[in-house]
Amino acid sequence: MYEYIKGKLAETTPTYAVVDCGGVGYYINISVNTYSKISTATEVCLYVHLIVREDAHLLYGFYSKEERALFRQLISVSGVGANTAGVMLSSMTTGEIVNAIVTENVNAIKSVKGIGLKTAQRVIIELKDKVGAAGAAGEPVFAANTIRDEALSALVMLGFVKAQASKVLDKIIAGGGVSSVEELIKLALKQL
Repeated sequence: MYEYIKGKLAETTPTYAVVDCGGVGYYINISVNTYSKISTATEVCLYVHLIVREDAHLLYGFYSKEERALFRQLISVSGVGANTAGVMLSSMTTGEIVNAIVTENVNAIKSVKGIGLKTAQRVIIELKDKVGAAGAAGEPVFAANTIRDEALSALVMLGFVKAQASKVLDKIIAGGGVSSVEELIKLALKQL
C-alpha cells in the first residue's frame, strides 16, 4: 500500500523512528542497521512495509529496498514473524543473511535470538532458491559481503575496533566503485 515515507526525522531509537510528514508523525519500526544509517540525518526516506493485524496497523521501515525485500521474504517463512525478521535484520546485515542462506550456514541463522534449529533450517530451505535466484539483486550483495568480510578481518587483525571498522567499510561500499579487498582496506585505512 505504501512505498516509502519521506520527511523530517522527529525521533529515532535503535528500534523505531518517528518521521514527520506535513504535521503527521509516523511511528515506524526499524532495524539497527537502518538506525545506523539514519541516526544523524534530519531528513529521511524509509521504504516501508505495512502489516495489518486485528489490534494494530504496523509500519516497518528500511533504509534500502533490498533490506525491505529480504524482510518480506523472511516473513513469508512459516514461524518467522515481523518481530523475528526485525531481530534478524538487526543482528546481521542483509549481505550476511543472504550469505548464510546461500551457503546453508544454519549456525549463523540460529545465532539470532529467537531462532531455533528448525526455524533456521526452514529459512534456508524456503529462501535458498529465492535469494539465490535474485540474480542481479542477490549476487552483488553476496560478492560485496565477501570482500567486506575479508577487509573487516584484516582491519581487526591490524588492531582496529571491529564496530568502528565495520561502519567505515559500509560507508565505503555504499559509495561504490570498490572492486578488490586491497582497495577497500586502503580506503578504510585512510578513514580510520
